[in-house]
Amino acid sequence: MEAEQYLLRIGCSGPVSPTLATLQLIHHKHLLSVPFENLTIHCGGQILLELPWIYDKIVTQHRGGFCFENNGLFSWLLSQLGFEVTLLSAQVRNSITGRYGPPFDHLIIQVVLEGRRWLCNVGFGAGFQLPLSLETGEPQQQGDGLYRVRHRGETLFLETAREKPGEGEGGEGQGAWTELYKFTLQPRRLEEFKAMCWYHQSSPSSIFFCKSLCSLLLPGGRLSYMGRRLITTHSPPGEGGNGTRTVVELSDGEIPAVLRERFGIELPGPLTPKDENIVPPPPIY
Repeated sequence: MEAEQYLLRIGCSGPVSPTLATLQLIHHKHLLSVPFENLTIHCGGQILLELPWIYDKIVTQHRGGFCFENNGLFSWLLSQLGFEVTLLSAQVRNSITGRYGPPFDHLIIQVVLEGRRWLCNVGFGAGFQLPLSLETGEPQQQGDGLYRVRHRGETLFLETAREKPGEGEGGEGQGAWTELYKFTLQPRRLEEFKAMCWYHQSSPSSIFFCKSLCSLLLPGGRLSYMGRRLITTHSPPGEGGNGTRTVVELSDGEIPAVLRERFGIELPGPLTPKDENIVPPPPIY
């Protein structure tokens, strides 16, 4: 495992130092280079929460991963570069049911720089592109998205909105904000996420079990594969707006070439495309 090879994998070269500029650069570069994907699950394999295994997959094989893999390995890179890193547990809110996933549902990263805390996440698909400050509850603009971190006691909520505060219905942004996930700042270890890593590979209540997917940030948009569809979104220049979206239906025989040519992914075995409905989890979270 070599930090230099990881940096080359995401298009960075030369010496780097643990500064905010470096953190912003490698966070964005990772999202542009490493797909958010769960294809191992749908090729008959199993995802392991072991850093050498994840490194080999993402760096050597030029694959991607879901949150435990992408954020797990990214946190290792940050540590190697001299950043002060803490793993955190988050619970993702289901946009259909409004329910939150179980504890350890999602892995995110806190970085402390010069006494200031930053939230990093390169394993959430369509999310923020640059680290978010944890020092403020004010809206933080990124591209055509708006984010804020709201506190309720010891629990923090990451929220997003398309409109600026005061532009949405309800005034002052009320009704415009959507909760993405909640978390606390209690430090965690990678091995604590193993049970949920298996849950997401085996539970009909997990999107990763129910759908084969792969997604990559593009300059000005996003490219996504799911089941038998290829979805391209283009964001308009400037702030706001929903952009354009195109969907192409794929045959089973076309999927491997699309993954290879559009995402740079060469699968180790036959893929079983999957796009099934997700079973809502029990309402205990």
